[in-house]
Amino acid sequence: MIGHNSGAKLPLSHPKPTAQVQRYYNALGLEDTLVFLDAFGGAEIYIAIDPKSRSSVADVVGYPKAKALASIAHELPRRVPLAKPWRAQVYASLGLSKAAIARKLKSSETSVRRWLKDIAPPPDPQQPDLFR
Repeated sequence: MIGHNSGAKLPLSHPKPTAQVQRYYNALGLEDTLVFLDAFGGAEIYIAIDPKSRSSVADVVGYPKAKALASIAHELPRRVPLAKPWRAQVYASLGLSKAAIARKLKSSETSVRRWLKDIAPPPDPQQPDLFR
């Protein structure tokens, strides 16, 4: 499970962030962007210029990253994007099943399949390369 301070290592290869999440990604990195979007996606949120350690944003991503978000708060929309198609692609790149992605995003498997239909499945490391 991906979460703040989970210690899980994410792969270097993941889908490029969409324009709507790029600023969050630049400030938080991949893992904390996913955690932040999961916690606040779809909601209007105020990010204080000087966040306190007890703020809800700091609770989710930690105080240093809350400060990073505060430094770009003027560039962020008031409503945090859901970014479900991008998140589905990231979770698929992590190897989650479509059913697991649907549960994580609180969406139907039909929606997840639609978001992933143009994405090639990750290569199976056990499968030998036939074109070497």
